[in-house]
Amino acid sequence: MKLSEGNILKKMQSKAGRPMKVSELVRALGVSEVQRREFRNQIKLMAAEGTLIRLRGGRYGLPSKMNLVTGVLHGHPNGYGFLIPDKEEPDGDIYIGPKSTSGAMHKDRVVARIESDSVTGRSEGRIIKILERSTTSLVGLFEQFDKDGWVVPIDNKYFYDIFISSKNKLKAKSGQVVVIDIISYPEKHKPPTGKVTEILGHSNDPKVELNSIFRKLGTRIEFPINVLDQAKKINAALNETDLKNRRDLTDWTTFTIDGETAKDFDDAVSLELTDVGFKLGVHIADVSHFVIKNSALDKEALERGTSIYFPNEVIPMLPFELSNDICSLKPNVKRLTLTALLYFDRDGKVVNSEFFNSIIKSCTRFTYTEVANLLEKGDAEKKYTAVIDTLKNMYRLSKILRKNRFISGSVDFQVPEPEIHINSEGKVEQIIKAQHNLAHELIEEFMLAANQAVARHLFEQKVPYIHRTHESPNENKIIDFKKFVASFGLHLHSTNQPSSIDLQNILGKVRGRPEERVVNTLLLRTMKKARYSQKDSGHFCLGFQHYTHFTSPIRRYPDLATHWLLKTSLDRKFSTHEKKILAKEMEEIAEHSTHKEVKATEVEREIKGLRCTQYMADKIGKSFTGIIVSVTQFGLFVELSEVFVEGLIHISSLRDDYYIYLEQEHKLKGQRQHKVYKIGDTVKVRVSKVDISLRRIDLVLI
Repeated sequence: MKLSEGNILKKMQSKAGRPMKVSELVRALGVSEVQRREFRNQIKLMAAEGTLIRLRGGRYGLPSKMNLVTGVLHGHPNGYGFLIPDKEEPDGDIYIGPKSTSGAMHKDRVVARIESDSVTGRSEGRIIKILERSTTSLVGLFEQFDKDGWVVPIDNKYFYDIFISSKNKLKAKSGQVVVIDIISYPEKHKPPTGKVTEILGHSNDPKVELNSIFRKLGTRIEFPINVLDQAKKINAALNETDLKNRRDLTDWTTFTIDGETAKDFDDAVSLELTDVGFKLGVHIADVSHFVIKNSALDKEALERGTSIYFPNEVIPMLPFELSNDICSLKPNVKRLTLTALLYFDRDGKVVNSEFFNSIIKSCTRFTYTEVANLLEKGDAEKKYTAVIDTLKNMYRLSKILRKNRFISGSVDFQVPEPEIHINSEGKVEQIIKAQHNLAHELIEEFMLAANQAVARHLFEQKVPYIHRTHESPNENKIIDFKKFVASFGLHLHSTNQPSSIDLQNILGKVRGRPEERVVNTLLLRTMKKARYSQKDSGHFCLGFQHYTHFTSPIRRYPDLATHWLLKTSLDRKFSTHEKKILAKEMEEIAEHSTHKEVKATEVEREIKGLRCTQYMADKIGKSFTGIIVSVTQFGLFVELSEVFVEGLIHISSLRDDYYIYLEQEHKLKGQRQHKVYKIGDTVKVRVSKVDISLRRIDLVLI
């Protein structure tokens, strides 16, 4: 008998009609004498992971046959939580009431018994077993009570405050943000206890706020000494060995186009017209030449997984010696690159592609704003006469590629993001809507084309690589989305598994309408998250059959791994044995990188919320104009016009009438005066409260 987890579960489904002891399972499943020790260990491991449930008397059963579900608890500030099942359940997440948490904390892996279906249709359950405690330390606000103290977690999803005895408080004072190690976890009538291990500072210090986010989410800030030493030993001056087996493209017209504050330039572009169309060069910093596989630099880059960007700052994946200097494609400096040379016909179809090691010298460091202005207004000052025609031809090609992409099934989400400006004192100076201009679209199309071309090459070479995948949305979520857009007179006529083209058509219909923002946002939430995987399931939202990340090796580890694979595949073929090892290695990197990407997004989102509320904290009582962007049963979300932030008008603050929520019409309507508030309405509001810890801005109508 094959003793894999999948095979054991399959056999138990058909042959174990009730929970059984290990000895009973051995007989029922036909486990041989020589396999019994391994089988017993595998059963214990499966029980520890929650794929089997161990009952009293040493019996093991299948969770699905006992109305049990295994998953991760996500807490809520009000004391309840939601169990996110390991395997997708028909009714989605499971509500866990405040009296049913059984001492479990946010992020714990647990087993819950399904006890009832709530009136909302969501399943309700009770936690019966905690499989794994996921939290060993926390960041929180210390509050003194007599000689002892309590720590209120910064992350309010942890609904237990932590008791700190006098001997474990490390001289912490009320109002200070501290790091604690958990000594004991909550039990019936007993709170969790902890020990202060570090005092970060007072809660009203902006730097402490940032550090508390980093500590809370486990973000690596400083590089280990051995990693920094290795980075400093890399010689920035190129020698003959560096230039060996590279095409010299230093006489080509290449340049970079990046954001105003960017310093890590990892991609440059070039373009020439051919007899049949275009020759596009996408030249990517050859980071893999300097970051040797399994070196200290490589291991640290893998652990970090990605750079984390937030206003005016970055936590880099690689030390600044590499990310901002040696690998960065600075203007008028020779740099090592890996080039994807793509040949297109006049209709934007790829007719050929080449990949090779190269050396370039970027002639200009453009910003997106500069390029957009040149394309829209021309080069009146004759400053860029050497490249203006190239830019125009690039824009022409990018428009063709963009048009083709949407015809083929790409989905174009329009969800605006804030651009936060920080002054020299570290305080928020301005929050505006981030612009997405012609230059952004140009670079976006070229990077997508290069990523896709590299993916096709590795696929054709049958090399196991890291795919950037995006699966089609869940059927139940699509049903909800169809109901939602139908209330705006929009109809998704296809089945409950629509194509990406169907969804793009819906977004096209709402463009320019008041409900554009909310429809785009909801569709984005309806989608599954893009992730890295060794398995190639395609990219639903881009409409690509094969796709990888290749163009950002300075800031994303999967791109760096792709470079190693591509460069090796250009030199030689991988053996069958190597491919088996690679497949396993790439899957491990993919899973880890996905996890790190999620963590980085959490950090960026937290800091964005922090900065927005910090900016609005001294504006309590001030008036603004805004637009209603979302209507819910508890109030109106309003996007301010003068400052690009969003706040909530709670329904309880609407005191001129009793308002009811018309779900199908996305409106709040007064019962007596019949006054209506709907998406797209312009309103005058006053800031009534700002809660920095909850990242919340409360507004009232005026």
